[in-house]
Amino acid sequence: MPSRKKRSDRTRVGRVSIYTHHGNWWLYYRDAGKPVRRKAAATRDDALRVAAQVNAQLSNGAPSMFAFTPVSVPDLCAAFLDFHESVKHSSVATVRRYRAAVAHLAAFARCRRKPPMAHEVDAQQFAAHLRVIEVAPNGHANSAKRLLRGKGVRYILETCRAMYAHAAKRRYLPPYAPNPFSELSIDRLVLGDAKPIFVFDVATELAFLRAADGWSFPIHFLLAKTGLRVSEATRALIEEVDLDGGWWHVRNKPELGWMVKTGHERSVPLLPEVVTVLRGVIGTRIAGPVVLRPRFLRGDTSSLAGDKAGLEAVCRERVRASGSPSREAAARVARGVWSDAGAVKADAVRTSFIRVARSIGRPGATCPKSWRHTFATLLQDANVDPLVRQVTLGHRPSSGGALGMTAAYTHTRPETQRRQVEEALRRWPEVLALALERAEGGAA
Repeated sequence: MPSRKKRSDRTRVGRVSIYTHHGNWWLYYRDAGKPVRRKAAATRDDALRVAAQVNAQLSNGAPSMFAFTPVSVPDLCAAFLDFHESVKHSSVATVRRYRAAVAHLAAFARCRRKPPMAHEVDAQQFAAHLRVIEVAPNGHANSAKRLLRGKGVRYILETCRAMYAHAAKRRYLPPYAPNPFSELSIDRLVLGDAKPIFVFDVATELAFLRAADGWSFPIHFLLAKTGLRVSEATRALIEEVDLDGGWWHVRNKPELGWMVKTGHERSVPLLPEVVTVLRGVIGTRIAGPVVLRPRFLRGDTSSLAGDKAGLEAVCRERVRASGSPSREAAARVARGVWSDAGAVKADAVRTSFIRVARSIGRPGATCPKSWRHTFATLLQDANVDPLVRQVTLGHRPSSGGALGMTAAYTHTRPETQRRQVEEALRRWPEVLALALERAEGGAA
C-alpha cells in the first residue's frame, strides 16, 4: 500500500498543527482526546500566533480559546431561566416573561427538519418566523389568536439576545463568534403596529372622573395624581401610607410575593386633595390593603385581616403547608393571601378603566397606564426637574443619561420634590375641585 504523502504546507507548533484549506489557515489539535479543527486566520503568520496561544493553553491544562460546549436550544433556554431563577433571583414575573419569550425560540428549533444546536440558530430566520406566527395575546389556549405586535417581536428578540450573551459567557457558543441577535439592530425595529399611547387632557380627565362610580373614582384619581403603577396601588398596605405627612411610600414586600418593578423603593408626595380622598377610602381601618374590592363597599368583610407582619406570617404558614419550595408556588400562595385580605386585582382596575373610557366616548383608551403617562407629561409641561421626575416615577437611574455622573452626586430633597410635583398638578385645578366634591359626598 503506498504511503500517504506528507503535506508540505502543514506546520506544527507543539501540540497544534496548522494547514491551509480553501484559502485559509486552519488549526488541528486534540483536546481531552477529542480532535478539534478550527479556522484560525487568513495568513500563515496570524495562524502561527493563534497556534502558539492554543498550545500554551493546552500545556497549562486550561480550556483552549476555541473550546466550547455545544448545547441544544431547549437546554440553553433551561440554563438561562435557571440562572435568573436561582442565581440572579429575578422576580417571579420577570422569569415568567423570559420563559414565554424563549419558548418561541425553542418551538422554532423544534419545527426545523433537523433541530439546530444553539450556536447554529439563524437569528434572521427566527425574526422572520416571529412575524408570521399567531399567538394568544394573554397566553390562554381558548383566546382568539393574532399576529405578534412589533413590541412583542422586539421583546422576544431582546430576551434572546440576553440569553445568547449569557451563553457566550458560559462557553456554549464558539469563541469570538458574534451574538447572532446583536446583529439584527433590534433597537431600530420599526413598530408600525404599536398601540397609540393615550394621554389625557384636562377636559377628558375631568369627564372620565365624573363618569367613574364610587369605587373606581378613588383609585383612578389616585393613579392620576401620583403616577403610581397599578400594582403599586393595589399592593399597598395602609401602614405604608403617611396621610398626616402626605407621603405614599412604595415598598418591596418579597414575603408577600410583590416587588417594585425596578426594585427601587421610593416615596411619592400626596396632594391634600389626594389625602382627603384616601381618608374616605381607608375610613376607620388601621391595617390591610389600601384599596379593597368593590363588594367591600357594600359592607362585606375580608376573610383575612392583619398588618404586614400578620399577612407575612399567614403567607409563610400557607407556603409550608403547600409542601412546594418553588418561588412560583410561593407566588401563587401570596396571591391567595392578598385576595383573602380583600386586595384589588390589576385586571379589575383595567376593566373599570375601559368601561369608564367607553362611557365618555374614548374606546381607544384601554390601559390605566395612561394615568402614569399623563402624570409624567404634566411634570414635563411644568418644567419639573428631570431628577425629581425620575425619583417620583421610580425609574431606574441611568449612568448614560444627559446629566452623566452629575445625577449620581445630586440628591433630591423631599421638600423640593413635593413643591415641584404639587405645582405641576395644580395646573388642572378643576380635577382637584371635583375630588373634594366627591370626597365630601357632593356627587353620586
